[in-house]
Amino acid sequence: MAGLTLLALCGMTQDASWSGASRSRRTVTKGIMDHVRDHFGRDYAPNTRETFRRQVLHQFVLGGVAERNPFEPDLPTNSPKSHYAISEAALQVVQSFGTAEWESNVLIFRRDLPAWLQKYKDSQSDTLVPIQFPDGQEVRLSPGLHNALQKAVVEEFAPRFAPTANVLYLGDTAKKDLHVDQQRLLEVGLPLTDHGKLPDIVLHDRHRDRLFLIEAVTSHGPVDRKRLTEFEGLLKSCPAKPIYVSAFPGFDEFRKHMKAIAWETEVWLAEVPDHLIHFDGDKFLAPTA
Repeated sequence: MAGLTLLALCGMTQDASWSGASRSRRTVTKGIMDHVRDHFGRDYAPNTRETFRRQVLHQFVLGGVAERNPFEPDLPTNSPKSHYAISEAALQVVQSFGTAEWESNVLIFRRDLPAWLQKYKDSQSDTLVPIQFPDGQEVRLSPGLHNALQKAVVEEFAPRFAPTANVLYLGDTAKKDLHVDQQRLLEVGLPLTDHGKLPDIVLHDRHRDRLFLIEAVTSHGPVDRKRLTEFEGLLKSCPAKPIYVSAFPGFDEFRKHMKAIAWETEVWLAEVPDHLIHFDGDKFLAPTA
């Protein structure tokens, strides 16, 4: 699989010469798996694409043989446009296979690999989304609209509506448990056994004893009735007052999900950060006589 992946990344066919190896963007399914099937007769099942990613391409990137999203480095982690390409350094080595320069090019590649990997790591860091926590701590999220919205929640929503709150949990599209304050989560009675049921962001305002469970919505996942029921189940041992929030970039995304949002929850729009929309009915109205 690794050998065939390398051939696909280089655009090689059975009749091509090594000197004709080339660099282009290739997705896992269309660019690599289809190439392997069409030119080398190996038809891998669709469910093996994660094997290509985790057991071949991930190691290729770590070893400087390939790059991830070099033609669009700002792509979100889960973008359907995510792609790979042979690294320029590795391509030069591949093109020289069978020539007098092959062995010297391999030695040069190995010699320069640490510096190349550091340069690649630095270029990847430039695309990360920095988030400043209320306590001054900074974390960096992978690029994408979802994480940009999470940044807005921490840096814009929290100072306005939870000014003394601490960030207890923050997920990332690339790493679900990027930031987990395990000690404080245990103190508020929120279990850690299933991160999949936690919202995107958890804030705790100790002064008012409020726990904010916030979903950042860029394509799916507002606090609907089903999600609210899951949260209520998680908070059985939590004495803090829960505040459920669906955060949206703006009105356009909010309108798509408006009918699904559960009553007794809040909505926040990053484009109008000073306001909340209360899905609450009589909470803010005096009862009629």
